[in-house]
Amino acid sequence: MGKYALLGGSLKHTMSPPIHDRLFRLRGREYSYEIIELSENDLSANADRLRSLDGLNITIPHKIGIIDYCDKLADSAKRYNSVNCIDSKASVHTGYNTDCDGFLRTVSAMGVSLGGKVLLIGCGGVGRMMAIESALAGAQLTIAVLESDIPLAQQAKAEILSMKSDADINIVRNTEIDTSLTYDLLMNACPVGMYPKSDACPVNDDVIAASKAVFDVIYNPRETVLIKKARAAGKPASGGMAMLVWQAVSAHEIWDGDTYSDDEVAGIITEMEEIVERDFK
Repeated sequence: MGKYALLGGSLKHTMSPPIHDRLFRLRGREYSYEIIELSENDLSANADRLRSLDGLNITIPHKIGIIDYCDKLADSAKRYNSVNCIDSKASVHTGYNTDCDGFLRTVSAMGVSLGGKVLLIGCGGVGRMMAIESALAGAQLTIAVLESDIPLAQQAKAEILSMKSDADINIVRNTEIDTSLTYDLLMNACPVGMYPKSDACPVNDDVIAASKAVFDVIYNPRETVLIKKARAAGKPASGGMAMLVWQAVSAHEIWDGDTYSDDEVAGIITEMEEIVERDFK
């Protein structure tokens, strides 16, 4: 039986157990999946316990600290200096970052290419990853941020240019988005619209109208105001649960070599959205 776990600080509202449960069961795997809550100071004392597992998911605040307990890092983990998945086959502990996989596969499942004009709202945390992956995929990227976050966006731009010197990146204030342009994809990476302040929208209707498709990293509520408006206008739109599920799919591919059809993944996304809608209010 495979032994797996999620490591984090406070995991009261995590969706990882039900997502991984569905993925394991779909492939008939015998497994255990436990929740391990540790402070950053307790990581070292629990190293042997963590390294005894077959696979590990990692979330805040351990994505950087866990690197010291990896034998090697995949390119995705090196790129972000962040690990959210460890595979321990043959007692070699390899760290991965599947957040970027989850993002890329969500966009792909929407039928959207990152090679066109992309508008990103927010650039901290997950937004930085989305900016980097979009630019590396060849996007003409516009990053729209609050005045106070312009230095953060400039730092991300500098990082991207160090990886891809010909990257096309424009930074604007979120009140100065050019709606005379057409964006192939609008992405929200800021918390505006998240439960319990679910009646807010990070952009105005003109920005939505100028966008062909929409991805919002927020998964609670199931449909943010942004997603509702995009779908009402007939645009392809996806919420953040898709990214959570797709990054978990990547973990199972790494751990066990299991693959899943788009229909299977879509079913899990819907099921998890229903759990959030029912239990997380």
